[in-house]
Amino acid sequence: MSALTPFHIAFPVDDLDAARRFYGEVMGCPEGRSSTDWIDFDLYGHQIVAHRVYGHPRPAAHNPVDGHAVPVPHFGVVLTPEQWQALADRLIAHAVAFVIEPHTRFAGQPGEQSTMFFLDPAGNALEFKAFADMGNLFAK
Repeated sequence: MSALTPFHIAFPVDDLDAARRFYGEVMGCPEGRSSTDWIDFDLYGHQIVAHRVYGHPRPAAHNPVDGHAVPVPHFGVVLTPEQWQALADRLIAHAVAFVIEPHTRFAGQPGEQSTMFFLDPAGNALEFKAFADMGNLFAK
């Protein structure tokens, strides 16, 4: 696997102050540049940008995965098991409500992973996962 480069994603929020608190204080993402309509955050070395969009509807679609209703769309980062546990502990300490509680799915299979889903204040779904063996990230 080659070295990964940072990804960039821009997503809608309806309240920049709430986004700043959630991504900055709760998630612990350093803030980058900002304006009156957007804020850059450093999410584990990736650039995510919260853009204020008035009246943006919250997504409500779900897809079944390993017995859970996974919210679609969603985004997140594949972390090391230690980073994943630290984030789960941080979210629990901040009383973040999980859409899907931290757990292990696909147990005993090549794609076995720890995963958790939660929403930001604007209703954007996030998933963070960890593989005990990163070589299984794309295993079939």
